[in-house]
Amino acid sequence: MPGGLSPLASPPARSQLRLAACLSALLIGALLVAAPYARQPTVNTEALLPAYASAVLVVELLTSALLMALFSMHRSRPMLLLAVGYLFSGVMAVPWALTFPGVFDELMLGDALQSTASIAAIRRLGFPLFVIGYAVLSDRKFPPGAARRIILLSIAGVLTIVSLVTLVIVSNDDALPKFMVDARNVSGLWHFVPATAIGLYSIGLVTLGLRRRSMLDIWLMVVLFTLLIEVMLISYISGGIRLSVGWWAGRFYGLASASLVLLVLLSEATTVHARLALSVLAERRARQNRLTAMEALSASIAHEINQPLASMVTNASAGLRWLERDQPRIDKAQAALGRIVSEGHRASKVVTGIRTMFLKGAQEREPLNLNDLIATVLAQCETEARLGRITVSTALANDLPHVVGNPLQLQQVITNLVDNAIDAMRGITDPRQMRVTTQCHEFGEVLVIIADNGAGLAAIEKDRIFDPFYTTKPDGMGMGLMFCRTAVEAHGGRLWASDNAPHGAVFQFTLPASLAKPNDSELVR
Repeated sequence: MPGGLSPLASPPARSQLRLAACLSALLIGALLVAAPYARQPTVNTEALLPAYASAVLVVELLTSALLMALFSMHRSRPMLLLAVGYLFSGVMAVPWALTFPGVFDELMLGDALQSTASIAAIRRLGFPLFVIGYAVLSDRKFPPGAARRIILLSIAGVLTIVSLVTLVIVSNDDALPKFMVDARNVSGLWHFVPATAIGLYSIGLVTLGLRRRSMLDIWLMVVLFTLLIEVMLISYISGGIRLSVGWWAGRFYGLASASLVLLVLLSEATTVHARLALSVLAERRARQNRLTAMEALSASIAHEINQPLASMVTNASAGLRWLERDQPRIDKAQAALGRIVSEGHRASKVVTGIRTMFLKGAQEREPLNLNDLIATVLAQCETEARLGRITVSTALANDLPHVVGNPLQLQQVITNLVDNAIDAMRGITDPRQMRVTTQCHEFGEVLVIIADNGAGLAAIEKDRIFDPFYTTKPDGMGMGLMFCRTAVEAHGGRLWASDNAPHGAVFQFTLPASLAKPNDSELVR
């Protein structure tokens, strides 16, 4: 994951600052609501302590785990220190709950009146020290490959220290400072602990406020502010009375502070995974589009190259027959060979034209007369039309404006449409007729119309015939009309199909004219 996606490196956004400010204001409002009832005692609420301690343990362990996961990627010393701080605070909640008077008496930990307070003091003062260390420690990286070993050593170190501290405190309860007068009331000595904690929280707030390099810094400031309110409630507003309304309110503030960074990390992780998922989907779509484009390119080449190849085979066969006659017709064979050469050059140009159509910016264009292109195409298809007993008529405007385009691509468009018209009339018994028309169109465009009286188009075919790989021919590839529409649209025109009356199909396309529309439009028939 890139560093810019982690809470350690992400700068605080305005939305995050506003959210943090609103949450702080909400915490202050909750404090004002709880303050009047802070010293009221509660009855039999000790049973809630295990649940509270368990919640704190789970939340802070999860937070520590997420921070260590970030450390394993970034190898940041401040991130490791903060993760260790959350681990220390979460694990210290266990002996605090186990030694709390009246909660786990069956464990026979003895009279742990001062032990609970001492453990609470260490936990209370220890966590802000870790946060301050996080704020002031330089962001030097550990060497690559050392993260796993450092994490294991850190976890083992925290567990060892907490175990030793707990053992020493529980074994020497009588020698501990007298923080508690009884199970519910603190002594005057205890007030040094919250006062010191408030000082540490204040130092942490100032340090993070001056640093404020990341979104995590902002939310750690909210955490310290929440802990500050917790101390005020537990030690001052409630009078230091355990299990009072104010004391419990402070505990819930503590649980809220423990949850803040976890929620931020989970939110950030969800956002990052969503971005990665979208990125993967986008990459897959791009890859699929590239594959589709490659398939379309190869299929277009195969489709378009078949026409000149078929013509070359036909002319080669004709040339052989002229040479195999008793009196070889050298002139006819030479003409056939000349047509083969011409078709070979056309095949090469077809490949080049299709390739340039798929490579934007690589198309050579020049002023063209569509009538000339149509005449060339009809001359090439004359033999096929004659063999198919098809009557070809034209209505070409002799003052047709020029268009600017790639001559090979536009010639191939006309060739495909003419070939399709010829194929469509193979199965009919009526007189077969094809008419090619050019005329000036509205909006300064040139219109080309190729109409046949063949089988026509079904309703569903009109919507799909321009899709790649869709074909109505048994041996078709479904790329010819897709190529035609792509080429026409690349020239700024439109291509569409409609029904012919009484039967057949009409294909029309427009191209922008390079000159103004002529006043007269005489037709050449």
